[in-house]
Amino acid sequence: MNHQIKKSNLSEERLSKIKKHITKNYINTNKYIGTVTAIYKNDNIAFLDIQGMQDRERNIPLKRDSIFRIYSMTKPITSVAMMILYELGKFQIDDPVHKFIPSWKNLKVYKSGNYPNFKTTDPLSVMTIKDLLSHQSGLTYGFQMKSEVDKAYREIGIGRMESLNTNQTLSDMINTLKDVPLEFSPSTAWNYSVSTDVLGHLIEIISGKSFDEFLKENIFNKLNMKDTDFFVPKEKLDRFTANYLFNMGEPMDPSGALPLRKVDRHSIESGNPILIDDPQMSLYHRKPSFLSGGGGLVSTLDDYMNFATMLLNNGVFKDQQILSKKTIDLMTSNHLEGNKDLFSSSHANTVSETTLAGVGFGLGFQILMNPAKNQINSSIGEYGWGGAASTAFWIDPSENLITIFLTQLIPSTTYNIRRELRTLVYSSLTYK
Repeated sequence: MNHQIKKSNLSEERLSKIKKHITKNYINTNKYIGTVTAIYKNDNIAFLDIQGMQDRERNIPLKRDSIFRIYSMTKPITSVAMMILYELGKFQIDDPVHKFIPSWKNLKVYKSGNYPNFKTTDPLSVMTIKDLLSHQSGLTYGFQMKSEVDKAYREIGIGRMESLNTNQTLSDMINTLKDVPLEFSPSTAWNYSVSTDVLGHLIEIISGKSFDEFLKENIFNKLNMKDTDFFVPKEKLDRFTANYLFNMGEPMDPSGALPLRKVDRHSIESGNPILIDDPQMSLYHRKPSFLSGGGGLVSTLDDYMNFATMLLNNGVFKDQQILSKKTIDLMTSNHLEGNKDLFSSSHANTVSETTLAGVGFGLGFQILMNPAKNQINSSIGEYGWGGAASTAFWIDPSENLITIFLTQLIPSTTYNIRRELRTLVYSSLTYK
């Protein structure tokens, strides 16, 4: 018996529920100040919804070309940049990191003690470039709040969100990290970390160009990402969004916009979001000395859609080929040891940008391996990531679909919008 494969389309009636959901639950309740939601399907933007304000304090409406802080949605861009060098034969993904950063040859693993009096041991294996791309390096983030190592990151100032306000460079961070022990031996666990910032430094070493110059020449210019950069120039400030913080009436940690004590955000009545970065007085007005490959970029809906479209189209955007299909396939395969999911391999079972069960990790993206285990109506092989200000994107090759959601509210775990959107988007698919 022959079964004809049915092509999926989107129901306009069901798509309208996305707008209604966001309006009722997030805009009218002042949970989000403004949102942009876009769905790309079968070679077109099939749904676009723009609501709320770009700048609440100045009563400026959000627009399609508004510029957002994308934070960790920078990571996939940095990973693609690294793989461009891979395709040029500049490195292999199993190369040790110390091949390019000799000072990292004798990295140690945390055993006991606290900063600066650590007791350490030798790692079971050397850190590779794949470990950086897949966050299995043993590095961490200071905001994790779970160990003496991430406490040291906070005390030293490694990877802090206010790095725009320092004179630190990528080289400074690399030099500092050589003396801080790893959380665990590379390749033995998964831990969200400054790994992608290290990739930015490697791109400079391997290419011989500054990180931002390499991105512009090899990605931004080719993909017409004209508003994506590490800062917002004066002539674009009228399009720059305000950034807000969830208001829980709790003292916040200024290094990571996190509460100083653990609270259940969903059990309290929140106030209106608190302005934490005025677009007219923001540090994003100038190019930072620290070009963060892990979270430093600003971008727009159309810029990021061009980037995502390139990925969906197997590395090609219009007449520009950024990567090959085989490299995209490699990046979107699960690289966690033993083909485990994040729940099984995560160092502390905590991360803000993804759920853990049924989700693997590739070279720069989370990869959905088991929708049932993840308890979500999505597709095997869907991949993407999110940012600290509640932005998110995902790509579903099997449905020829991209979804991008942009807003500006820290932290990203405040509301469950990412899972809600997946339900609403996939419920809009019809098959004929």
